[in-house]
Amino acid sequence: MTTRTDDSESAAVESRDDLLATFAAGEKRREAWLIGTEHEKFVYRTADFRAPSYDETGGIRDLLNGLTEYSWQPVIEGGNVIALSGPDGTISLEPAGQFELSGAALETLHQTCAEAGRHLTQCKAVGEKLGIGFLGLGMWPDKTRAELPIMPKGRYAIMLNYMPKVGTLGLDMMLRTCTIQTNLDYWSEADMVKKFRVGLALQPVATALFANSPFTEGKPNGYLSFRSHIWEDTDPDRTGMLPFVFEDGFGYERYLDYALDVPMYFLYRDGKYLDVAGESFRAFMDGKLPHLPGEKPRLADFTDHLSTIFPEVRLKSFLEMRGADGGPWNRICALPALWVGLLYDDSALDAAWDLVKHWSIAEHEQLRRDVPRLALKAPAPGGGTVHDLARQVLDIAAGGLARRGQLNSAGDNESGFLNPLHEIVASGKTPADRLLDLYHGPWNGDVSRVYSEMSF
Repeated sequence: MTTRTDDSESAAVESRDDLLATFAAGEKRREAWLIGTEHEKFVYRTADFRAPSYDETGGIRDLLNGLTEYSWQPVIEGGNVIALSGPDGTISLEPAGQFELSGAALETLHQTCAEAGRHLTQCKAVGEKLGIGFLGLGMWPDKTRAELPIMPKGRYAIMLNYMPKVGTLGLDMMLRTCTIQTNLDYWSEADMVKKFRVGLALQPVATALFANSPFTEGKPNGYLSFRSHIWEDTDPDRTGMLPFVFEDGFGYERYLDYALDVPMYFLYRDGKYLDVAGESFRAFMDGKLPHLPGEKPRLADFTDHLSTIFPEVRLKSFLEMRGADGGPWNRICALPALWVGLLYDDSALDAAWDLVKHWSIAEHEQLRRDVPRLALKAPAPGGGTVHDLARQVLDIAAGGLARRGQLNSAGDNESGFLNPLHEIVASGKTPADRLLDLYHGPWNGDVSRVYSEMSF
């Protein structure tokens, strides 16, 4: 989740136009389009697989401090180091200590993969000194909520209190899940709309390909992506497939109306988070927020508010693709490769839109419901399965990457980053399917084997 690294006061919001300008500011010419990749991983003690707390010796705080050896600068909240900033972006903490790199905005996938490699090399070097390991899955395979620590970030205390009031699985989302996501640009409002629609429609395909969360508290949970299922009962006000995106007239104005109708979580003032959970941003615009009577929002308040909305695709001043489970190093690079291939080439974007443009809202919703449990075996709109659809999607993405013509020093284009996904489609087995095969076979029902065989 977003971590504040700038405490300076932003401009006041005078009108809706100020908020709409946030989205319009994301418009960039094609040559300026960049790629941002975010990936989370679980942190555990190598001695006993326990999730370390923030304060303990060799815990999360020491891990953050250890990474300052690599020129990362600490971000302080309430006297605690809660994040790091540097040339490779921001390192931040999820609520139970899941470790996230929100990478820098980069020009090519070759740079993205090099960035991920640097980050993991640094983490492993510090982790070896502290007795800490890193696990790439979509959900803790064995931990109960009670076994997990809470990080000292003010926004998380507010969210942890609010989540049980609006859904049954919100705490699991916060404490027990990890994801990979990518952030991409657009050149106009119309381009944003088309990319949003394609991204939203095909998000279940990404969920299926990256499905990697089949265990809960040491046993199979009946899903291949339980992380994705969790979002179905987290908070209906701020999650889901957003049917209005496919309606005529969708654009910045309609997304703004949606965002303003999502209840607030918090405000940031004087270095502290204020609990305004459930309050209306519309009322805040009118100076009628009970906690700050007469005060109107700043632009940073709106930016914070946008970060608390959790649909499958999210609009800020860029588009976030949010459907994938966490996974190992090669799939960190594969996720942005999938979406860059689909969305950053006109022919690929057109071909992807042709696949989905006739789907009804009911078909979108049914696909979203089926994929967490069935993944590649889920029925696809119009016939066939998600497995069939994934093969077509990957072919389109590979063509898009080849046409981008971004070569590394060896003369390779970016399409090789899709190879882990091609292998999944060729085998018909998701990462979760393979984990279940191991669980029922060589692991003999012992989920703890995941630490020795699936860690970074």
